[in-house]
Amino acid sequence: MIDIKFLRENPEVVKENIRRKFQDAKLPLVDEVIALDEQLRQNKKRADDLRANRNKVSKSIGMLMGQKRFEEAEEAKKLVAAQAEELRLCEEREAELSERVRTIMMTIPNIIDPTVPIGRDDSENVEVERYGEPVVPDFEIPYHTDIMESFAGIDLESARRVAGNGFYYLMGDIARIHSAVISYARDFMINRGFTYCIPPFMIRSNVVTGVMSFAEMDAMMYKIEGEDLYLIGTSEHSMIGKFIDQIIPEETLPHTLTSYSPCFRKEKGAHGLEERGVYRIHQFEKQEMIVVCKPEDSPMWFNKLWQNTVDLFRTLDIPVRTLECCSGDLADLKVKSIDVEAWSPRQKKYFEVGSCSNLGDAQARRLKIRVKGENGTYLAHTLNNTVVAPPRMLIAFLENNLNADGSVNIPVALRPYMGGIEKIFPKKA
Repeated sequence: MIDIKFLRENPEVVKENIRRKFQDAKLPLVDEVIALDEQLRQNKKRADDLRANRNKVSKSIGMLMGQKRFEEAEEAKKLVAAQAEELRLCEEREAELSERVRTIMMTIPNIIDPTVPIGRDDSENVEVERYGEPVVPDFEIPYHTDIMESFAGIDLESARRVAGNGFYYLMGDIARIHSAVISYARDFMINRGFTYCIPPFMIRSNVVTGVMSFAEMDAMMYKIEGEDLYLIGTSEHSMIGKFIDQIIPEETLPHTLTSYSPCFRKEKGAHGLEERGVYRIHQFEKQEMIVVCKPEDSPMWFNKLWQNTVDLFRTLDIPVRTLECCSGDLADLKVKSIDVEAWSPRQKKYFEVGSCSNLGDAQARRLKIRVKGENGTYLAHTLNNTVVAPPRMLIAFLENNLNADGSVNIPVALRPYMGGIEKIFPKKA
């Protein structure tokens, strides 16, 4: 969410940003919110004047009564009563206008970074760099659920009976790899100076609207019936929410945290073959990283965060590339975003396994996350990035470490978390 003062003073900049994100339907909102904001400020001024006059007249009533000027005192009381009613109406109007302004401001997209490529959707995202050599082996790579089933490592049918589509049972060696990857990712980030955290897996609605746009909320979040609680779609939500309504001493920045959580997502819409199995699901586990920092430091942290994911995947012998998200592919709160994609030998292409985002002060403005410095108080910047998100990451892991005989190599970095074994073998043909 951008600053209303910035919008008021730079309406054409805001409109051009909306055009660059190909959201022209939102252009009228800029003029609408400016008009509403003017009404709101005029209403506030009238309310302030009424309060000041009420206090002045109220004081005079006592003086008039002491002087036995009873008729004048009664007239003053009538004036106070009349203005009290007008003040009540002004306060109601103020609440109504404030909510309308807030709703519109939460719909207008954040100002994107000047370096973001302009494009309509993810088909126009721009490749930045590749890491590792993509390999297509001389044997056929089965679909990822077929690989898992060869190890008796997945049961989708039982999960459908228990919870419906979009859920799974992982078992045996596959479940063990899943847990090993999460544990390895945790220690990898701790070794890079991040503080490990396990957050709440449910958050209140004011945190939800603080960390994401209304469109994202509708597409992702599961609401707990009868409670002001939502299941988190990623631990970023509760981790950024940790700082809600806080004034952070500048000398304690940056806050660098890595968090584990299950994640719950609606994942609305139909999906193609490559997004079935365990690629796009309603429940998964994830290791995340978030940073709360000074505004001038957020570009530096942005580059550090996505590099962490690249480095981790390379230690697991998985080729990856980075892809800069174009303007039309950025969620409304994001200033800049880079996806990390892993190589799929079976598909002979890359697919997304993580996303790194700089949100500027958008989340901080909504959640009132402020920093107290030598020259006053200002809004923090917030960033987040995926470390690993199995089971999607398992797809890349299994395909890139699969052998012709159906066995799967365990990279050196992961062996301590797998009891020292170097390879797992299928249980059935």
